[in-house]
Amino acid sequence: MPHTFEMLLTDEEIATYIASGHWRNRLLADYLDDAVAARPGQTCTIDVRGAHTYADLAADVEDCAHALLESGVQADDVVSIQLPNWYEWLVIYLAANRIGAVANPLIPIYRDREIGFMAATARTSVLFITETFRKFNYADMVDRLRPELPDLRETVIVHGEGARDGFTSWEDFLARGRARRESDPVDLAALRPDPNSLALIMFTSGTTGRPKGVMHTHNSVLSGALPWPDRLGLDEHSVIHMASTFGHLTGFLYGVSLPIMLGGTGVFQDVWDVEEFVELVEKHGINHTSAATPFLHDLIGAKNLAEHDVSSLRHFCCMGAPIPRSYVAEAREKLPEMSVFGGWGQTECCLVTMGHPSDPDEKIISTDGRALDGMQTRVVGFDGRPAAPGEEGKLQIRGPFLFRGYLGQLDKTREEFDGDWFDTGDLATMDEDGYVRLAGRTKDVIIRGGENIPVTYVENVLYEHPDVEAVAVIGVPHERLQETAAAAVVMREGAPELTMDTLRAFFDAKGLAKPYWPERLVIVPELPRTPSGKIQKYLLRKELVEQAQAQGAQK
Repeated sequence: MPHTFEMLLTDEEIATYIASGHWRNRLLADYLDDAVAARPGQTCTIDVRGAHTYADLAADVEDCAHALLESGVQADDVVSIQLPNWYEWLVIYLAANRIGAVANPLIPIYRDREIGFMAATARTSVLFITETFRKFNYADMVDRLRPELPDLRETVIVHGEGARDGFTSWEDFLARGRARRESDPVDLAALRPDPNSLALIMFTSGTTGRPKGVMHTHNSVLSGALPWPDRLGLDEHSVIHMASTFGHLTGFLYGVSLPIMLGGTGVFQDVWDVEEFVELVEKHGINHTSAATPFLHDLIGAKNLAEHDVSSLRHFCCMGAPIPRSYVAEAREKLPEMSVFGGWGQTECCLVTMGHPSDPDEKIISTDGRALDGMQTRVVGFDGRPAAPGEEGKLQIRGPFLFRGYLGQLDKTREEFDGDWFDTGDLATMDEDGYVRLAGRTKDVIIRGGENIPVTYVENVLYEHPDVEAVAVIGVPHERLQETAAAAVVMREGAPELTMDTLRAFFDAKGLAKPYWPERLVIVPELPRTPSGKIQKYLLRKELVEQAQAQGAQK
């Protein structure tokens, strides 16, 4: 049965954003063609296994595109990618781009529970995985999930350990495409999709229960990277680093897409290692990186920092958490050539606000920047009236970067809008200059080192524990990660003791992604509630913070 994707997209919007230049009517594959024509021998990617040129990438994309067609993939079929930050990720995405298939990036930390839901919801046609990564076997997971994925016709293993029944090796997959291209080539240009068609389904972290599939067109998602070259002085000579997973919009947009749009070079880490990063900066002349704030903390504390020339590193864009004043001061002392600034965005809207190297210190330290070209931000009170400068309210946005709807949930999508303004679910203030400062979240989510922990989702898993009567997962402050998750649990009468070890074993058996596991367990006789029965999480948070402070004072 063919896929049909209902999106919120009008002819008026298309005409408006094309006329303004915020939508360029281009695919990422078009930018690849430009780079190949201009600089085929230039290095486009460097990953853990080595370097590839633009000519290498173009040839592999052609083979992969033909292999997808040989597998029966058609326009609007979903191709899911659960791989680390490797060169092959780019090949697969661009090949899907070429033939009008829809890409569905999946974060490597996801396990059975998440992948089972997301791949079934997206109706994944072809899935790309590695066999093992960070001690987890993805092929075993796929075998367990097959009964739940009726649309899955092929699973390709990249960098596997050998032949395995029910799977295709990456080498065989590309060879199949190469044979097709040489014997009966397809005119890929004739398959080029409309830039206003669906390009990407990227699932949220599930802040209010089940994760939602965010739909972006080629135009909407690439528009989020268009302001960067001019704003930050980036060009074809730029070397851009990315350690955040390509399965996040940050990694995809500013690791995968931006270097290709510039015709520059991307340097990727599949696992963050700050000392390795320092070495990569010196070796490859890295100019720019975007990462969560804890990565900056790691960089300024790197043991080998003084041993390497890192003067090429000019920009560190911090996303996902505020930048402590001490971090900025220490970065200036140890890395005088590097500017630090923040930014804020969501899967639904790319990066909307960003600081700038020329911003005053107070703006860099106390705000998340101001709206990038084309985007608009406003703060409104809970009564719907515009908030005064500095007054806290709901952060709303509109503009060309916005997604085009949640997969299969257009009614839910419409609920998130106030007229044509998208309600982000965040609380914020905005000053007279338009700089936004995030003040909290109306949606229940914990941000651990820039990674969203979906509170409701984790709580729903905990409620499946036979000995748990009630639960509340809350965020507590952490010196490096900003926040970590703690689970306050009420046990059923007569239930055996619940410990961190038994809780971890439960989460493991449930297939919950490990970074979502609470790092603190508190057994309580009851949860504080309002007269209407709502859990008062702020009281729990206050109590846990006071306990932590008291324990710290005793040491």
